Amino acid sequence: METDFLQIIKTRRSCRKYKKEQITDEELKAVLEAGTYAPTSRGMQSPYIVAVQNEELRKQLASMNAHVMGVTSNPYYDAPTYVLVLVPADANNPIQDGSCVLENMMLAAHAIGLGSCWIHREREMFSTPEGKELMKSWGLPEGLVGIGALALGYPAEEPAQPKPRKQDYYRVIK
Repeated sequence: METDFLQIIKTRRSCRKYKKEQITDEELKAVLEAGTYAPTSRGMQSPYIVAVQNEELRKQLASMNAHVMGVTSNPYYDAPTYVLVLVPADANNPIQDGSCVLENMMLAAHAIGLGSCWIHREREMFSTPEGKELMKSWGLPEGLVGIGALALGYPAEEPAQPKPRKQDYYRVIK
């Protein structure tokens, strides 16, 4: 394993403050492509990835997520890009597949200097009539469930230091 990759893993942190500046198309493509190389059950590549940079649509998504959460703040932390991951409900392992996609994208984002934060409640958002209508307008097939999303952009501050790892985190049995 490459030391650089281990360093990326060790230094990635959730970002909750973003600059307003939009990321470049090349940066977005790199993050999205990393998601497409995530492992998926039986190699079926069942997840769908939707990147949203349109301001009005981001406001709508933030409102939907905030409603589920019971808040009025923006659960996506006002990031300039949201990346949604949806998977067919009848996929072999939808949660695992979507989670691997999200993790790959978070690591790729960090590797190229972007900040990201895993956001929840997409399952609830996209089970509503409003969410189903959005998916339809995006040309997605019926029967998808939301797994999660990323808030994505340039970090507005330095990431926090990692918490110490607990001593008994793993065991080796020989």
